[in-house]
Amino acid sequence: MANQMRTELTVGVFVLVGIVCLGYLAIRLGKLELLGNNGYVVYADFASVAGLKTGDPVEIAGVKVGKVEAMSLADDRARVGIRVEPHVKLQEDVIASVRARGLIGDKFVLISPGASDKLLGPGDKIRETESPPDISDIIGKYVGGDLTSKSDKK
Repeated sequence: MANQMRTELTVGVFVLVGIVCLGYLAIRLGKLELLGNNGYVVYADFASVAGLKTGDPVEIAGVKVGKVEAMSLADDRARVGIRVEPHVKLQEDVIASVRARGLIGDKFVLISPGASDKLLGPGDKIRETESPPDISDIIGKYVGGDLTSKSDKK
Protein backbone atom coordinates (compact mmCIF):
# COMPACT_ATOMS: atom_id res chain seq x y z
CA MET A 1 0.00 0.00 0.00
CA ALA A 2 2.81 2.44 0.90
CA ASN A 3 4.67 1.47 -2.29
CA GLN A 4 1.58 2.28 -4.40
CA MET A 5 1.19 5.68 -2.71
CA ARG A 6 4.82 6.52 -3.38
CA THR A 7 4.39 5.61 -7.07
CA GLU A 8 1.25 7.77 -7.34
CA LEU A 9 3.02 10.68 -5.67
CA THR A 10 5.99 10.37 -8.05
CA VAL A 11 3.71 10.27 -11.09
CA GLY A 12 1.79 13.28 -9.77
CA VAL A 13 4.99 15.29 -9.33
CA PHE A 14 6.13 14.45 -12.89
CA VAL A 15 2.74 15.43 -14.32
CA LEU A 16 2.82 18.73 -12.42
CA VAL A 17 6.36 19.49 -13.63
CA GLY A 18 5.29 18.66 -17.20
CA ILE A 19 2.32 21.02 -17.01
CA VAL A 20 4.52 23.83 -15.68
CA CYS A 21 7.05 23.26 -18.50
CA LEU A 22 4.30 23.29 -21.15
CA GLY A 23 2.88 26.51 -19.73
CA TYR A 24 6.32 28.14 -19.75
CA LEU A 25 6.92 27.10 -23.38
CA ALA A 26 3.49 28.34 -24.45
CA ILE A 27 4.20 31.75 -22.91
CA ARG A 28 7.71 31.99 -24.40
CA LEU A 29 6.79 30.77 -27.88
CA GLY A 30 3.55 32.73 -27.92
CA LYS A 31 5.44 35.89 -26.97
CA LEU A 32 2.95 36.62 -24.18
CA GLU A 33 3.85 39.02 -21.43
CA LEU A 34 2.52 38.25 -17.98
CA LEU A 35 3.71 41.32 -16.12
CA GLY A 36 2.20 43.90 -18.43
CA ASN A 37 3.85 46.02 -21.06
CA ASN A 38 7.02 47.87 -20.18
CA GLY A 39 8.29 50.92 -21.95
CA TYR A 40 6.48 53.59 -23.91
CA VAL A 41 4.65 53.78 -27.22
CA VAL A 42 5.54 56.05 -30.14
CA TYR A 43 3.78 56.17 -33.49
CA ALA A 44 4.95 56.20 -37.10
CA ASP A 45 2.91 56.64 -40.30
CA PHE A 46 3.98 54.63 -43.34
CA ALA A 47 2.74 54.64 -46.95
CA SER A 48 2.74 50.83 -46.74
CA VAL A 49 3.57 48.21 -44.11
CA ALA A 50 3.00 45.18 -46.33
CA GLY A 51 3.81 42.01 -44.39
CA LEU A 52 4.38 43.67 -41.01
CA LYS A 53 2.44 42.10 -38.12
CA THR A 54 1.65 42.99 -34.54
CA GLY A 55 4.41 41.57 -32.34
CA ASP A 56 7.17 41.92 -34.94
CA PRO A 57 10.47 43.23 -33.52
CA VAL A 58 11.75 46.80 -33.53
CA GLU A 59 15.53 47.09 -33.80
CA ILE A 60 18.29 49.66 -33.57
CA ALA A 61 21.64 48.53 -35.04
CA GLY A 62 20.44 44.90 -35.04
CA VAL A 63 19.48 44.93 -31.34
CA LYS A 64 15.83 44.35 -30.42
CA VAL A 65 14.58 47.39 -28.50
CA GLY A 66 10.84 46.93 -28.79
CA LYS A 67 7.95 45.49 -30.78
CA VAL A 68 5.11 46.48 -33.03
CA GLU A 69 2.14 46.86 -30.71
CA ALA A 70 -0.66 48.06 -32.98
CA MET A 71 -1.47 48.92 -36.58
CA SER A 72 -4.34 51.01 -37.87
CA LEU A 73 -5.31 53.21 -40.77
CA ALA A 74 -4.85 56.97 -40.29
CA ASP A 75 -6.16 58.94 -43.28
CA ASP A 76 -4.56 57.08 -46.19
CA ARG A 77 -1.47 55.86 -44.33
CA ALA A 78 -0.69 52.94 -42.04
CA ARG A 79 -0.17 54.08 -38.45
CA VAL A 80 2.10 51.75 -36.46
CA GLY A 81 2.27 51.84 -32.67
CA ILE A 82 5.78 50.91 -31.54
CA ARG A 83 6.43 49.91 -27.91
CA VAL A 84 10.02 50.79 -27.02
CA GLU A 85 11.85 49.52 -23.94
CA PRO A 86 12.02 52.15 -21.17
CA HIS A 87 15.83 52.50 -21.19
CA VAL A 88 15.91 53.32 -24.94
CA LYS A 89 15.76 57.04 -25.72
CA LEU A 90 14.74 58.04 -29.25
CA GLN A 91 15.73 61.41 -30.69
CA GLU A 92 12.97 63.34 -32.45
CA ASP A 93 14.75 63.00 -35.82
CA VAL A 94 15.03 59.19 -35.90
CA ILE A 95 14.03 57.37 -39.09
CA ALA A 96 11.76 54.31 -38.93
CA SER A 97 11.78 51.89 -41.85
CA VAL A 98 10.10 48.55 -42.49
CA ARG A 99 12.66 45.93 -43.50
CA ALA A 100 12.71 42.21 -44.28
CA ARG A 101 15.19 39.53 -43.30
CA GLY A 102 16.32 38.08 -46.62
CA LEU A 103 14.14 37.91 -49.72
CA ILE A 104 11.06 36.35 -48.12
CA GLY A 105 11.94 36.78 -44.46
CA ASP A 106 9.98 38.16 -41.58
CA LYS A 107 9.44 41.91 -41.43
CA PHE A 108 10.73 44.19 -38.68
CA VAL A 109 10.97 47.92 -38.01
CA LEU A 110 14.48 49.37 -38.14
CA ILE A 111 15.05 52.63 -36.32
CA SER A 112 18.03 54.69 -37.43
CA PRO A 113 19.21 57.01 -34.64
CA GLY A 114 19.09 60.76 -35.07
CA ALA A 115 21.32 63.57 -33.87
CA SER A 116 18.80 65.86 -32.19
CA ASP A 117 19.00 66.80 -28.53
CA LYS A 118 15.20 66.56 -28.20
CA LEU A 119 13.80 63.14 -27.29
CA LEU A 120 10.51 61.51 -28.20
CA GLY A 121 8.16 60.83 -25.33
CA PRO A 122 5.16 58.54 -24.89
CA GLY A 123 2.56 59.14 -27.61
CA ASP A 124 4.91 61.18 -29.83
CA LYS A 125 5.21 60.53 -33.55
CA ILE A 126 8.27 59.58 -35.63
CA ARG A 127 8.23 62.02 -38.54
CA GLU A 128 10.60 60.30 -40.98
CA THR A 129 9.56 56.86 -42.27
CA GLU A 130 10.49 54.57 -45.14
CA SER A 131 8.10 51.94 -46.48
CA PRO A 132 9.34 48.61 -47.83
CA PRO A 133 9.91 48.45 -51.58
CA ASP A 134 7.20 46.63 -53.50
CA ILE A 135 8.80 43.52 -55.02
CA SER A 136 6.31 43.38 -57.91
CA ASP A 137 7.18 46.96 -58.88
CA ILE A 138 10.90 46.18 -58.84
CA ILE A 139 10.42 43.04 -60.94
CA GLY A 140 8.18 44.97 -63.31
CA LYS A 141 10.88 47.59 -63.84
CA TYR A 142 13.46 44.94 -64.70
CA VAL A 143 11.13 42.96 -66.97
CA GLY A 144 9.71 46.10 -68.58
CA GLY A 145 13.17 47.46 -69.27
CA ASP A 146 12.75 50.63 -67.22
CA LEU A 147 16.13 50.09 -65.61
CA THR A 148 19.06 50.30 -67.97
CA SER A 149 22.69 49.88 -67.15
CA LYS A 150 25.26 52.61 -67.75
CA SER A 151 26.77 50.66 -70.62
CA ASP A 152 23.43 50.81 -72.48
CA LYS A 153 23.40 54.61 -72.44
CA LYS A 154 25.19 56.45 -75.20
